[in-house]
Amino acid sequence: MINYCSFPQCIGYVAFVLGVTAFLQKNDRRLKGFVASESFAYVIHFVLLGNYPASASALVSGTRSLLSLKSRSPVLAAAIVAVNLAFGIVLVKSPLGWLPVIATSVGTMAVFMMRGIPMRLALFVCTLLWLTNNIVSGSIGGTALEVVITTVNIWTMIRLFMAKAKNQPACPSPVSLEEIC
Repeated sequence: MINYCSFPQCIGYVAFVLGVTAFLQKNDRRLKGFVASESFAYVIHFVLLGNYPASASALVSGTRSLLSLKSRSPVLAAAIVAVNLAFGIVLVKSPLGWLPVIATSVGTMAVFMMRGIPMRLALFVCTLLWLTNNIVSGSIGGTALEVVITTVNIWTMIRLFMAKAKNQPACPSPVSLEEIC
């Protein structure tokens, strides 16, 4: 039985608050800063839950979010993915253990190589992978976080899409999503 008020779960609730705050941001820099804070809370949370691959991936995720504030280097992104995969090789003991490793790798490419709506779409995929990991791990706050992040991230993408569309000149022909992004 899960103790909803245990210390590990309380750390998960902190990650929940930080994650929701992150995806309410329209500014990419603030989004990345809050994602880093959320990730570092996850490090502690998953260590306490005994999910070491998720903890290592959260550490890599938090570090990469901070590094992506200073650099958009594809070489740095590749190095971070390599470190994450190395942690995975050492720590993963079952196929489900790869979920956070894959999520962090995709997220790394997103925060280094993308902006705006495309970045948030890639992070949406990461959220679904983390959601599955959190359910399997018994992470209450983490599971709630990913459900809320999914909703908030979709809402923020809609707001960004609408703001971008509002600034576009009227077109006589339909505009594709790729042209708007």
